[in-house]
Amino acid sequence: MARTHSHKRGKSHSTRPPALKSTSWITMSQKDVEDLIVKMAHEGLTPSIIGERLRDEYGIPSVKKLIGKSVVDVLREGNVAPPIPEDLNNLLRKARRIMDHLNTFHSDRKSKHALELVEASIYRLANYYKRKGIIPNNWQYKAVVAQLA
Repeated sequence: MARTHSHKRGKSHSTRPPALKSTSWITMSQKDVEDLIVKMAHEGLTPSIIGERLRDEYGIPSVKKLIGKSVVDVLREGNVAPPIPEDLNNLLRKARRIMDHLNTFHSDRKSKHALELVEASIYRLANYYKRKGIIPNNWQYKAVVAQLA
């Protein structure tokens, strides 16, 4: 798969083995894992951090294989899912950091271009989430690049 904003190929990475059932060393039940996920969310952890903790501290390599649902699905059922999806929130924070940098260094052209690329990603991802019904249709990101020109 190609990179989003360049003419390069994507990163090489390992793929998960195509095992259909969960591993045998996991002693926790499905209900215990779901309760643990909701408890971690109440502590303020994001879904990716919850997945890492389950992998590193509890030895659960894949939540989806164990309980048949993703971490975000469990959070939605427990009514503790974040209002904005994590990847969109990360892009918003990245845009905020670039804007803070541009407030200090007004003539940094590379950062202006980087902000344009991040905002384009935000628009594409927001349109996807609006189509899927994950964020409301009236949600809108206010462009900053137009204000800088």
